[in-house]
Amino acid sequence: MNFRNLFYLFFSVIFLVSCKGKLEKLKATGDSKAIYKAAIAAYDKEKYADAQELFEAILNNYRGKEEAENLYFKYAYTHYYLKNFLLSNYYFKNFATTFANSKYKEEAEFMAAYSHFNLSPSFRLDQTYTEKAIEEFQNFVNSYPNSKRVEECNKLIDEMRKKLEIKAFEQGRLYYDMKQYEASITSLENMQKEFPETNDVEKIRFFIIKSKYEWALNSVLEKKEDRLSTTIKSCEEFANKFPKSKYIKEIKSIDKIANNKLKELKNERHQVKSTGARP
Repeated sequence: MNFRNLFYLFFSVIFLVSCKGKLEKLKATGDSKAIYKAAIAAYDKEKYADAQELFEAILNNYRGKEEAENLYFKYAYTHYYLKNFLLSNYYFKNFATTFANSKYKEEAEFMAAYSHFNLSPSFRLDQTYTEKAIEEFQNFVNSYPNSKRVEECNKLIDEMRKKLEIKAFEQGRLYYDMKQYEASITSLENMQKEFPETNDVEKIRFFIIKSKYEWALNSVLEKKEDRLSTTIKSCEEFANKFPKSKYIKEIKSIDKIANNKLKELKNERHQVKSTGARP
């Protein structure tokens, strides 16, 4: 580290310690009005950590007072701006309940849902917060059907549902890659029911057929014939519904092989019966 950087770091630390000291001295005075004024000033300057610390020092002092509504609303926002989204969700919800007649109630309920939206992770991870955000945005739309925020809510719901859809498909494909074909079929068929509006219906059905085909091939003899027949039927349905699909060539190949294998099984069964019928 060169001298200039060391010099900058030293005075930055001194400055932060000094600011922290001023906050502590102000809080120590117990002067609620002065602390409130300083908190609002810090908030307006986007010094949200300072504002939050000062708000917390006087929250209880302003219960039931005229300033409480503004104080609690801004306090919830400090958590949001500091990316403490679990807490911002909690405090926005708490605000909407506590100040049920507030002009900020609608915004608070939207921000509670939006806080959970910010916690929604990559589709590869657990989607608990995604599901909570969808539920809360839907509740908002139901409660405020004429709100200017409805369009944004619907857009965000669609975005998160797409994430859940991708996760569901990847789960089904993972089962396929792991050769757990029955689980793959169940997972992908459930996905079709849950996301009937999907634009990837061809891809989903394609992987269902591949899973059915592999499941049939790897089945015990007494179940193989029935599962091959099911695969063939699915191939025919796919070809009729999506004759120009990019998957059609492979579907026809699966159909042809499955038919041949089914014929072989039937011939073998017939031969066994014929042999067994001899005196």
